[in-house]
Amino acid sequence: MNKKQIIVASLLTVFGSLAAAQEYPSRTLRMVVPFAPGGASDFVGRILQPRMAELLKQQVVVDNRAGASGNIGVEVAAKANPDGYTFLLGNVGTMAINANLFTQFPVKPLSELTPVTQVVDVSGSLVVHPTLPAKNVKELIAYMKANPNKLNYGSPAPSSANNLEMIMFLMNTGTQAQQVNYKGGAGPAMIGLLGNEVQTMFVTFSSAVTYVKSGRVRMLAAVSPERIPALPDVPTMREQGLNMVVGSWQGIYVPKGTPAPVIKKLFDVAQETMKHPEVIKRMADSGVSIVTSKSPEEFAKFWKSEHDRFAKVIRDAKIPTE
Repeated sequence: MNKKQIIVASLLTVFGSLAAAQEYPSRTLRMVVPFAPGGASDFVGRILQPRMAELLKQQVVVDNRAGASGNIGVEVAAKANPDGYTFLLGNVGTMAINANLFTQFPVKPLSELTPVTQVVDVSGSLVVHPTLPAKNVKELIAYMKANPNKLNYGSPAPSSANNLEMIMFLMNTGTQAQQVNYKGGAGPAMIGLLGNEVQTMFVTFSSAVTYVKSGRVRMLAAVSPERIPALPDVPTMREQGLNMVVGSWQGIYVPKGTPAPVIKKLFDVAQETMKHPEVIKRMADSGVSIVTSKSPEEFAKFWKSEHDRFAKVIRDAKIPTE
């Protein structure tokens, strides 16, 4: 192919992408949520779904693809046609932690997915089964020291942010507990806590708040900079002497190669979605903070910094990679 043919081919590609973007979207879109129903990602996705569909003037279907610590859903999204009709709701675990733990996994998010925008940051919480006598963090630490390895704690997977939080907690307090893994995300792990299969766990605030209000779970601490208005009587970890602030951010990603005009359309729609009064209210009622990026490029920088931050946490904790 000579130089003139290369230029013509490039122009045809550009014009083709622009034409596709002008028609976009013309059919149903798929939001891949890489966890089972019941967890924070599914909760956020289903709040975004109707408003995004309204703005895009097309149906948006939530596709729960749980398994392999969220990697299955990430793979589904990464290998989808890069036309904007499949996008991923990724979170800190799938996009910043897993890449540092599952080094043999065939999908490399940093190179195979394109970030669009962050949408929320979900505060964490430390919860226990109500039969446990501990009413605050100090009492939980004392109970665990008096009963080493007697408590089970739940986590979606060894690579999850929930598990890393518990590892940090155990290391910082000199306590021990038995890990129990649940496939599919925080939803199944919460079911384990409700059934007293596990007695404690770190979990996103939004995954626990309904059960706390109904008395089925006791929240000992919010893992956030400040108390959360949805449960204002619950003190933060910092207030109880432990400097732990870990959030579970979530954001939208598309397969690498998605046309820039399509990315801009999704970016603009996501920004407008997060300004909707009903979205703001539902997020606030569940302790979810709306945090959006100024641009896809800003989100890309944040994502890379989070990837590097958790790489250090994993190295320092000597967590084995797979």
